[in-house]
Amino acid sequence: MKKYQKIYADLKSKIEAREYELEAFLPSENVMTKHYDCSRNTLRNALSQLAQEGYIQSIHGKGVRVIFHPQRNQSRLVLDGIESFKDSLVRNNQLEQQAKTEIKVFAEMIVNSKLEELTSFPIGMEIYYIQRVRYINDQALIIDHNYFRKDIVEGLTKDIAISSIYKYIEKTLNQKIVRTSWTIMVEKATEEDLEILDLEGFDCVCVATKYVFNDQGMMFEFSKSRHHPKHFVFSGQAKRNN
Repeated sequence: MKKYQKIYADLKSKIEAREYELEAFLPSENVMTKHYDCSRNTLRNALSQLAQEGYIQSIHGKGVRVIFHPQRNQSRLVLDGIESFKDSLVRNNQLEQQAKTEIKVFAEMIVNSKLEELTSFPIGMEIYYIQRVRYINDQALIIDHNYFRKDIVEGLTKDIAISSIYKYIEKTLNQKIVRTSWTIMVEKATEEDLEILDLEGFDCVCVATKYVFNDQGMMFEFSKSRHHPKHFVFSGQAKRNN
């Protein structure tokens, strides 16, 4: 095993064991090169591999921040890709189809222990919760459950949520959305799924869970999207095009 691989494995195990917590900064390059008795290039090779796998993110002028979020379910498929519902329609050449968003719930909340367990946002944090139903050609195909940090996505409204939250974040708040971590699994449809979605006899839904980070390595969004299993295929991109 090459030296950078040993460093990579050691740092990865420490991050997964939460010796380096989510959103904490790793020690400086000087500290780590002395600790591992290695060159900067060797260390950077290890850090590059960790970054590619979604464990860390380099923050200009600040250092390297931990962005790894432990997944509670071991059977998972992790994808890179950041796009809004409208982005997805464009990518799939479906803009000619009739697309509509309906807001079912728009609320401001304080994170309690139950929400902390669900979203990983800390107890006491102020967040927005939005439940949106997505229609294509008048068929309800997606239920989105979105949770956003109020201190980062400030001024969010129902009108913005109907249009494009990501466009608001990037164009109005001038923030960069740079990384997301996906998990995708199939679940039995709930009573709510059966009531809202046009499942056409299906008794299951495709559930996509995502954690979204800005260019400061801060997780500002947690979402669960429940999809009609017939109509959607998930694919990933390594980077968002701005």
